[in-house]
Amino acid sequence: MAIDNSAAPIGYPETASDKGLKGGALGLVSSVVVGMASTAPAYSLAASLGFIVASGGAILAGVKAPAIILLAFVPMYFIAVAYAELNKAEPDCGTTFTWAARAFGSWIGWMGGWGIIAADVIVMANLAQIAGSYSYTFAGDLGISGADALADSTFWSTVAGVIWIAVMTYICYRGIEVSARLQYGLLGIEVVILVIFAVVALFKVYTGTAEDYSLTPSLSWFWPGGLSLGDVVAPAILTAVFIYWGWDTAVTTNEEADDPATTPGRAAVISTVLLLATYALITVATVAFAGVGTEGVGLGNEENASDVFAAIGPELFGDSILGKIGLLLLSASILTSASASTQTTILPTARTALSMGAYKALPMSFTKIHPRFLTPTTATIAMGVVSTIFYVLFTLVSSNLLGALIGSVGLMIAFYYGLTGFACVWFYRKTLTKTPRDLFMRGVLPFLGGTMLFTAFVYALKNYAAADWLTDDDGNNVTIFGFGAVAVVGVLAMLLGLVLMLVWRVMSPDYFTPGEPLGRRGHHDLVLLTAAATEESGAAARLPDSGLPDIVIAPDLSNLPEGMTAVDPETGEEFRKGD
Repeated sequence: MAIDNSAAPIGYPETASDKGLKGGALGLVSSVVVGMASTAPAYSLAASLGFIVASGGAILAGVKAPAIILLAFVPMYFIAVAYAELNKAEPDCGTTFTWAARAFGSWIGWMGGWGIIAADVIVMANLAQIAGSYSYTFAGDLGISGADALADSTFWSTVAGVIWIAVMTYICYRGIEVSARLQYGLLGIEVVILVIFAVVALFKVYTGTAEDYSLTPSLSWFWPGGLSLGDVVAPAILTAVFIYWGWDTAVTTNEEADDPATTPGRAAVISTVLLLATYALITVATVAFAGVGTEGVGLGNEENASDVFAAIGPELFGDSILGKIGLLLLSASILTSASASTQTTILPTARTALSMGAYKALPMSFTKIHPRFLTPTTATIAMGVVSTIFYVLFTLVSSNLLGALIGSVGLMIAFYYGLTGFACVWFYRKTLTKTPRDLFMRGVLPFLGGTMLFTAFVYALKNYAAADWLTDDDGNNVTIFGFGAVAVVGVLAMLLGLVLMLVWRVMSPDYFTPGEPLGRRGHHDLVLLTAAATEESGAAARLPDSGLPDIVIAPDLSNLPEGMTAVDPETGEEFRKGD
């Protein structure tokens, strides 16, 4: 069913269920689990850590990789704060799309929504490829004959990857609670195995039983001194941002949370902190055991960059029975990580499309909700189908292009995360000086987060555009139109979004009409005058001490309920329809 909520008081948490999603399905712990699982810690580290340490055979961050992980956490935390603050005002599953439209207008909002969708669709190709190949690797570790050969086959890995997309799409279709319960198991397996990996690696390093080129951890690894901002820090941070990316799924499922206004934001902040602790431990252990050189399992070896755990695993665990069990568990962690993230990547994309459909930024068919499962049906299925097509297409063009996706996704992430930070500042611009807390949490931190990510975007795009930034297994440059494939994929994704937006503007101009259905506004422009208001104090822009935001009314009064009054809190002027 499609539900029209255009007449609802925008910005009021109790209207969060208007799209038909299952409200109250997720608590704080469930939201944190969904947020962390969406980042796919094991997969993200396996696919990205090598590129943070080195690129193209040249050392990038080297032993300073833990410092990059720490630096990347800073804007992630700042943006998580922005998400939490904006979610208090409007817990809408469209997140960046809705908030950017409120702050900067329909065009910017649409591109913000596209940034989410594009990043998710692009990364699904890499997730599916990892899940597909590791399915066979895991089977090979179990002793199934011929499985290892299938893992090296592009065709059979693609087949398995497509099956994973189909399975996870179906689970998302079946309901948010089913998805959350599955994530408990998958994330639990993943984190436990990662901790085992780190403990074994550090034990061998400190007992002198590691590799000849292993390194002893040092606190200096957490300080970026000596690294070039433009050539190293920016592109490395953008790659590290990819590792953290995904916690915003906890906010995208806000309309299904037990407390839409507060639980998702808290879950997002908690997720980023827990991820920092996890990543710091695993990064230090990996760099210490493998080193950053180009020999053996060194992280500077190009052959190890695409999957550092697969390279390190055999040397770390050895050929004993316990070693084989360790390898089996490591393969299981990557498989569960990629499969879990495949599922949780579908969740936010479907809900973003649902919100865009509800506000007429996409066809109304995207607002269809399953009557039993209370999930966005068309949006979920469309995400699965489009992801499959994109994955197969990229594989047919060149499997080497899959390596370009991580950096390209980083560009998308920096764009829509940074946009969210700036939207928070502008949305609350009229009340930033109300309290020191508002200034800091709604102004300073979101602005710094947005600035850092946009700066990293510019610097990284310049580096990614170099023809020799990414090379294939034969040492050939991976380029498109003569430019680095990483930059080209990112730029083309943004241009495609711009073209689609212009096409939709011609086909359905309603969303782009000023004031309809998402009018640009800032916090406290107009609010509903509640029954609790008094003529003497004019109080009442919000319910006292309730933690609920104002019921924000569009400047043209299009969402003002019949018989109610809107008030400008700054001037006290009252407005009614027909006046």
